[in-house]
Order: sequence, then structure tokens, then C-alpha cells
Amino acid sequence: MPPMDVTIEKLIYGGDGLAHHEGSTVFIPFVLPAERVVALPVEQKNKFVRARVEQLVEPSPQRTLPPCPHFGICGGCNYQHIPNEAQLKYKTEILRETLRRVGRLDWTGEIKAHASPAWGYRNRAQWKIRRPSEAASGSSSQAASGAASETIAKLEIGYFRASSTALCAVEDCAILSPLLLKTLLALREALATGVLPRELREIEAFSNEGSGDLSTLANAKLLLTATFAGFPSRVAEHAETIRGVVPEAASILFHDPSHDRMELFGPGFLETEAAGAKYRVGHFSFFQVNRFLVDDLIQTVCDTENGRVALDLFAGVGLFSIPLAKHFERVISVESNPAATRDLEINMRGLASITVRTADVERFLERNKERPELVVLDPPRDGLAPEAAKRLGRLQTPRITYVSCEPPTLARDLAVLVQAGYEPVEFNLFDLFPQTFHMETVVRLRRRE
Repeated sequence: MPPMDVTIEKLIYGGDGLAHHEGSTVFIPFVLPAERVVALPVEQKNKFVRARVEQLVEPSPQRTLPPCPHFGICGGCNYQHIPNEAQLKYKTEILRETLRRVGRLDWTGEIKAHASPAWGYRNRAQWKIRRPSEAASGSSSQAASGAASETIAKLEIGYFRASSTALCAVEDCAILSPLLLKTLLALREALATGVLPRELREIEAFSNEGSGDLSTLANAKLLLTATFAGFPSRVAEHAETIRGVVPEAASILFHDPSHDRMELFGPGFLETEAAGAKYRVGHFSFFQVNRFLVDDLIQTVCDTENGRVALDLFAGVGLFSIPLAKHFERVISVESNPAATRDLEINMRGLASITVRTADVERFLERNKERPELVVLDPPRDGLAPEAAKRLGRLQTPRITYVSCEPPTLARDLAVLVQAGYEPVEFNLFDLFPQTFHMETVVRLRRRE
């Protein structure tokens, strides 16, 4: 298919701009509304084309120069060509449009925006590690064929390229917290000199820096989870080597998922603070990634609520359960991940008002006999299972607060709850992920009288 001359109509959820050409809908990344571009198709289906910009004919006056040299190749960021204030405006428009298109919910009221600093916000990162041949091709078979001739293989670290499993090796990442960036650069140098095991394929790092600046770096610590393709020999030696490279690592976990083998070096958790409470977070537990907005998120969800019983679904390590216990006589926390519930039970710190249920949310709602005054739910990207959404609607609790990281599944679930007798009364958009298309939404619903 030849190049197309198109004008971008709007941005859509997922990071692309949308245009039309000769009866087909065209999706193009790294553009802005009203820009005219010459786009080269890279994938074509019936009435559907994915393309990339070949020439920027009429750029938007909003367009800015991306500060990252890897932008457009690395799959991590989508919006570095858009000023941060404009990113928030476009995300608000995308949220409204997604609610209307997917959920048939025409919300014309305010969407309160909670902005984050544009850079240095992430307290968690996953870095892929590959040989240069894998980085270039994304082919593990090609890498395997060349491995025999590589007695000492240089390894590179970075992120996957957009829509690919090939590595984009990086020298910088401006969205990382100071300690995570320091760690990335230290690992990059260690990999380049061959001191880390060749079987290493991924390192996930979590930092407890909080919202402080560089002055807090001296006291910050890390959880490191290292994933291997085949467990290395002399694991204790390798753990000590990593500690030498990253002295801030409070706990290191080696994991080989192909053989379900793990070795732990350290306590297995890190303690972090948010909204005045301390949380233990283990290697396999989740905690919000934006170190600047987590306090605001907790306060928005919890501080104006009170009553007798609250139900916290997908409770994790207790991000909302702990503060809700200040406002409710009882809090029932439901979480299916046993690692997270172990952390939650420690985080309760003797709060007898919290009852922990290690259970799938759908199964819990199927058997639940409680009638709480408030339900807080913070599901993964998939949202609620269909039956869980219906059961939640039949619970007839007066108030529901839905925390979502995925607008399409939020809109789908809200449609079910509206049909069950609820109405949204407040929308908050938290820009937890500047420079990307992702967003966090907090919706308050009330049961209609």
C-alpha cells in the first residue's frame, strides 16, 4: 500500500492518533490532533490500517522536542512530543470519549485532574536483558545459534521496542526515580563488562524513595527481582556481585520461572511510606508506581468516607484498607495473591478492625453475606469479571469507589453498575504515568434512591 496523506482527527486510548483514508481507519503513533502527515502503512486489515509517520507535513504548534534519545523506538513512552499540561488535557478527553463509546455513559461534569511531575516519578521498573543479536532481531533462536561462539557474551539492558520483543538498549530513562536511574546505569556498566551471569533475562526493581528529592537518596533502598533463563551456578556469589553493583539492594530474589526455582538473599520485602502509614511490600506484591501522587490517591479514595463496614476488593498490601480502618468500625480486605495478603497482615500492625480474606473477588462476592456501606475496588487492567460486576451491583451497598487503570474496562463495568441502580457522582483522573497513554481514574458512585 502506498504512503497516505492524512490529517489526525484525535488521540485515542493506546497512544495512537486516529485518521481516515479512502474508507479505512488509520492508527498512527507519535502524532497530535490536526497534524497533517504522510504515513507509511505497516499493517493492513479490512477497513483498518496501522501506519508510521514518514513525513510531518504540518506539525502542531503544541509539538515539542522529546528529551529522550530513545523516544519513538523504546516502547515505554508515547507522549514525550506533547507538553505535560496538554497530555493531561488529551487524557481527560480520551477518558470522556471512552466512557461514551464503550459504556454509553455521557459524563458532562467535571473530571478533576491530579497532575504529577513530568519526570523522575517511577518507583518501579522492569528492565529486559538480552545479547546484542537478540536486541537487533528479537529472535531467541538466532541468539541460541550464535551463543556457542560467544564464550563471554556482552549483555545489554533496556526495554522492549514498541510492538516488539526486540530490545531497545537504553543509556538513560528520565521517568525513573533518581535511585532507579542510578541502578539502571550501574547494571548497564556491569553487564557490559561481563560480571553478571549470562542467564540473566530481566531485573525488576522497586524503590522506597517516596516523594523526596535527591537528598533522600542516601536512605532509599531497593527490592531487586532477577529472572533467569536457566538458574546460574554459584548463586550466592552472583548475589554478592549484584550487591556490589547495587549496594542499595535490601533484598534480592533470583527466579527461574521455567523450573519454578527461587533463591532469596535478604528479608524478602521492603518497607515504604504513604499518607503517613508504613507498608511492607514483598517481591511479588504490587504497590503504586508514582511516588509523587500516591498520597493524594489514598486521600482521595479514603479521607471523606466513614461508616460501620467497608469492603476493600483487590486490596493488595492494604494501600486503602489501612487508611479506611481509621474511618470504619470494620474493614474486610479481599485479595487473591497470597504474597500480598501476607504483607497486608503485617501492615495491619494490630488493627483488629481489619479482616483479611485470601480469595478470588468473584468467589468472595458469590458467598458474601455482608452489607457494607462502602465498597472500594482497585482491579487489574482486565477489570471485573462479568459475574463479579453483576454481583457487586446486587450487593446494594450505598457507595462504591472504583479505582481503575484501564478506561475501556472501567467504562464496561460502569455500564453494568449503572444498570444495577448506581450513578457516578465524581470523576478524578490521576496522571500516574506522564509521557505514556496510561491513566488512573477514581470514580465515586451512589445508589439511586
